[in-house]
Amino acid sequence: MARHFSLIRDFQLADWFTLGNAFCGTGAIFASMRFLQEGVISDLMIGMSLIPLAFVLDALDGRVARWRKQQSVLGRELDSLADVISFGVAPAALAYACGMQGGWDWVVLSYFVGCGVSRLARYNVTAESLAGEDAKVRYFEGTPIPTSLLLVIVLAIAAYGGHLGGQLWLGSIKVGPWLLHPLVLLYALSGTLMISRTLRIPKP
Repeated sequence: MARHFSLIRDFQLADWFTLGNAFCGTGAIFASMRFLQEGVISDLMIGMSLIPLAFVLDALDGRVARWRKQQSVLGRELDSLADVISFGVAPAALAYACGMQGGWDWVVLSYFVGCGVSRLARYNVTAESLAGEDAKVRYFEGTPIPTSLLLVIVLAIAAYGGHLGGQLWLGSIKVGPWLLHPLVLLYALSGTLMISRTLRIPKP
């Protein structure tokens, strides 16, 4: 007989690390929105600092699962959903808060998130076929979505130096009816590398 909160009761220790990852990503999104409302730079910096913490928790959940021999399909799905928030939506929200708000910026940031979602979905359905005899995946097809941490680091350096909004690095250009901030093309590059089928990165 199912009990109340039975799903939570079934969570393993590693799953709580994964949920911590999602919590950090959600916090970064809220911090971005608060910065847009209040204009307090510390809110933005707090949001950016949550992404490295999410990265650490994302690394720990897998290690804890292997240590306790408690890897599961539920844990893998939780991990992917948390990664979409922390390394897909949150970096895009931070970029928007930093000033990438032109029409073409929206397109590129949406493309980036779409690539991240596609990358994780592909990994989930191909992990078994890519695994060796020990059931361990040997390599990533395309860059893992947590590499978007590098984008957040770039934004943090820019924000620390006051290069936000109209002062954003590389400025902005008008392409047709919309504005484009060239810095957003880093997101386009990151997204494209994530969905590559030919780029193979050894998995530690």
